[in-house]
Amino acid sequence: MTKLHVIVEGTVFTTDKELLVKHSEYFRALFQSGMRESSQEEIQLRNLGAMGFLITLRILDGERPLLSCEEILEAAECAAFLQVELLMKHLVNLIDSDNCLVMYEAAATYGLLNLFHEAALYIRDIYELLEKEIQSLPKDLIQYIDSLTPSTFVAVGAHTPTIEFLEDASRTICYLNEKDNQWLSLGCIPETASTFLAGVTTLNNKVFIVGGARGANKKVVERSFCYDADNHTWSEFASPHQLRYEVTLVGHEGYLYAFGGEYERVPVSFVEKYSLSSQIWTFGKELPQPMAGPPAAKAMGRIFVSLWKPQETTVVYEYDTDKDDLISISSIKRPQSYGHCMVGHRDNLYIMRNGPSDDFLRCTIENFNLSTQQWTTLSGQYVNSKGALFTAVIRGDTVFTLNRVMTLLYNIGACTWKPIKEKCGFNKGGSMHTFFLRLPTKTKLIASKLYKNPHQSFL
Repeated sequence: MTKLHVIVEGTVFTTDKELLVKHSEYFRALFQSGMRESSQEEIQLRNLGAMGFLITLRILDGERPLLSCEEILEAAECAAFLQVELLMKHLVNLIDSDNCLVMYEAAATYGLLNLFHEAALYIRDIYELLEKEIQSLPKDLIQYIDSLTPSTFVAVGAHTPTIEFLEDASRTICYLNEKDNQWLSLGCIPETASTFLAGVTTLNNKVFIVGGARGANKKVVERSFCYDADNHTWSEFASPHQLRYEVTLVGHEGYLYAFGGEYERVPVSFVEKYSLSSQIWTFGKELPQPMAGPPAAKAMGRIFVSLWKPQETTVVYEYDTDKDDLISISSIKRPQSYGHCMVGHRDNLYIMRNGPSDDFLRCTIENFNLSTQQWTTLSGQYVNSKGALFTAVIRGDTVFTLNRVMTLLYNIGACTWKPIKEKCGFNKGGSMHTFFLRLPTKTKLIASKLYKNPHQSFL
């Protein structure tokens, strides 16, 4: 390891030269230029803040620190000047309702295009909460936010494959029109697709459906499907090597990750990932135990999976996407209870557990904070009517839960989820899959025109 001394604002940082060359376009170009500086053991960086460079080194060392608004500004400057992709990604992963405007303006100032776009999308989704602050932005920044499509709450019920002359008109994917408080159809899912015990996730404004089952004997469905919300079209894509139902599917940074599941009523521990660019499935590190439908969530740009073990223990693992490895990060022990659903918000993981003796109407929520590594049980018990909390998804600081009776929205507080609003329920039987999509106006118009002909196939 070659040591390099970097002087920033009079502060000397001693770091690994190879590490800087690997992750920084600036240092890579500098040390490969053949100029005098390329052979020096001491480099001085001008017009950069020491705080921003310290944050950069922490990120390169594998830390994922929370940042104040002042630190965000200095980190954005460093990310732009030194061209450090890991730092840019970390800033994107930190976007929240407290800092999104700072992120947006900093990205505009320093030309960080991905951060600029992601911050704008976040602001668009919580526009009503920030309307006064948004109006103080420069006109061109406001116009860019206004040009974006906000995310929409979408749901699909549990349906098994059918045949055309028996097609079920209820096999629809639907979205919630929050203004008019009604669910509207986006059309039928393909006849040969299954959402019953299937893995369902979103990525790049598309819905992916993998696996699933048909019939009482749970015969595995071999075909996988994708719905493109931008073009309002369905298509097929390759299925995993190990066919399975009750598989957990997660979309992340150009890949689909399939965790666990069952095949012929036998739980499996396989993990596979699908590259959207190469369209190929590959095996990753297996789960430490076979499990059907393990709860999974994303937080801070990372993937987490929750497994239940005998002796009433829930263990949370991080799936390291760079190394394709599973790392145990924490566990919690609770009598007669295990986690059914996990969602991520900021640097928190929330695990919804059934009540004592499998009482599914009384649900307890456990919070694991990734920064402090501490567990907290949220105060009170949460009514989990018909499994609503087990389909929770988050937009901004708002949790959307759903059942046949109502859509219940919660605001995430420090130690509680506070009910804030009720919307109409989703009148479909069985389990449900919920997620967010950005539905262009043209997609909604096409869907409304086809609403009177729900049997129309888009495949």
